[in-house]
Amino acid sequence: MALIQIIVVLLIIGVLLYIVESLLPIDPAIKNIIRIVILLAVVLWLLAIVGLLPLGTVRLNPPG
Repeated sequence: MALIQIIVVLLIIGVLLYIVESLLPIDPAIKNIIRIVILLAVVLWLLAIVGLLPLGTVRLNPPG
């Protein structure tokens, strides 16, 4: 997965978190749970991409 793709995915996740935090009228406890779940999933995904956590076949391959 290219670095640009990773950055785009992180930006999309950031925008979705912003929407949940500011625009949706949800109880603050539920917002906190959503934030924790999304951040945990992103951290695990990033660890799997760099090869520190074997969650699948997704790897950051250098070109060439």
